[in-house]
Amino acid sequence: MKVSIIIPIYNEEKTIGRLLHTLEPVKGKAEILFVDGGSTDRTLGMIPKEYTVIKGPKGRAWQMNLGAEKSTGSILFFLHCDSEFPKDAIEQIEAVMRKYRVGCFGIAFHSKNIWMKCCQIISNHRIKDRKVMFGDQGIFIRRKLFFEMGGFPELPIMEDYQFSLTLKEMGVKIGIAKKRIYTSDRRFAEGGRLKVMWKMNRLRAMYRRGVEIEKIAKLYRDVR
Repeated sequence: MKVSIIIPIYNEEKTIGRLLHTLEPVKGKAEILFVDGGSTDRTLGMIPKEYTVIKGPKGRAWQMNLGAEKSTGSILFFLHCDSEFPKDAIEQIEAVMRKYRVGCFGIAFHSKNIWMKCCQIISNHRIKDRKVMFGDQGIFIRRKLFFEMGGFPELPIMEDYQFSLTLKEMGVKIGIAKKRIYTSDRRFAEGGRLKVMWKMNRLRAMYRRGVEIEKIAKLYRDVR
């Protein structure tokens, strides 16, 4: 199995250094592609020339779809720039993909805040109970299935949520890696943890009710 790691980036000078350190153990094991959405800070200059950098329109869904098109792997692994995955992430993915066509990692936070612990438990339970995974959990999927379902829906927000809902409608089961992926709590920390958790649930509820996606996107503030 050849794994392509696709990383959408935009003004990530504060997180790119940690990510590059995380990528060290998998260099040579996987194809790694950064997809920039028009960064205006030092992000691009911080990425070593050994990595492939693709430039495209800003928007996580558009960036991830572009990265998928340019990739060559039979398995596509979509990774957020503020995430840290285990050193044996590729082996973890390969183990899951022997039985499943799509999967993700459980999520964890370095924060010891009680609300982040609650968020961690709820997010991991959501995968098993509601069959819904989010982008910060490191979604990986067989290339053929990804393009059969049309990739990520090109929405300004909720692209990962709708992606999961579509897979659920198709009856595709989700595999879960044994180890967890650590993600940043920057959005929660800057907005007030409990308040942000409540807001995210409210936005998803609005999406399910059919509220215009542009209206929902305006309520979702970009922290970068």
